[in-house]
Amino acid sequence: MPSSTDSRQVAVSSEGTATTAYPASAPVSYTHPGGSAAVIVVGATSPRRERGPKRWWVIVGGALIPVALFTIWWVVSNSGAIPSYRLPSPQQVWQAAIDLAASGQLYRDVAISTQRVLTGFLLGSLIGLILGSLVGLSRNASILLSPTIGALRAVPSLAWVPLLLLYLGIGEVPKVVLITIGATFPVFTTLSIALRHVDPHLVELGRAFGLGRLNLLATVQMPAVLPALVSGLRLALAQSWLFLVAAELLGASMGLGFLLSDSSNNGRTDRLFLAIILLAILGKLTDSLVGLFERWANRRWG
Repeated sequence: MPSSTDSRQVAVSSEGTATTAYPASAPVSYTHPGGSAAVIVVGATSPRRERGPKRWWVIVGGALIPVALFTIWWVVSNSGAIPSYRLPSPQQVWQAAIDLAASGQLYRDVAISTQRVLTGFLLGSLIGLILGSLVGLSRNASILLSPTIGALRAVPSLAWVPLLLLYLGIGEVPKVVLITIGATFPVFTTLSIALRHVDPHLVELGRAFGLGRLNLLATVQMPAVLPALVSGLRLALAQSWLFLVAAELLGASMGLGFLLSDSSNNGRTDRLFLAIILLAILGKLTDSLVGLFERWANRRWG
């Protein structure tokens, strides 16, 4: 039997006999349809865990750069060195937020933009999971799909705007479709590449226990590529917020992208700064949703 510090894979049947050991990367448990239980221990490490940074330093360290940037902005904007129409002060941006909140426009823009992003992100992630799994696990699917998807991935977001306007009009559908396009490619790319590099011994062991393709994907291969999948989801979410601004050029009269472009056209740099700050804050808050999924997945498979 390997020691607790070996990073190996061991299959143990219900009779207590160990089968084989291979290099591995993620833990999987499985019950054979016949009733015999099996555990695949992947990447077993010493029970002693490395201590991470203290929680207070994580919070304080993460706030240092934003606080420093805000301080510089405050000092420079209030010094008079740069005109306020080019660099509004934090007080002016805060007042712009109060004015928009009083009229109800701020809450409406934040809500509609968040709804568009989350809807497009979920749809794009689902499509990316399906296509990534097909291309990553099937050589024929890779031959058929990879060239086309690779070409579509290179198309800039703004290039889709006139086409979506032509075929889908100016309603909500083209906006969500554009965000969906942006969210699909990061998940597809990271997942398809990661699945190709799953340890083949791990896959063979799963098949030896009678796992079909879908069960093998769900219980062996997906847990093995979890870090890559989470990275793809984070990139997809960031891409969704990037595509939002382009999407809200599609005849939008609401949303943070509309607020951004409208403020730029009207010379309202205070509202322009406000829109950028809100996009950054909302992007970070929604990214924390992926962090919650990552923690849940690590407890489930980690």
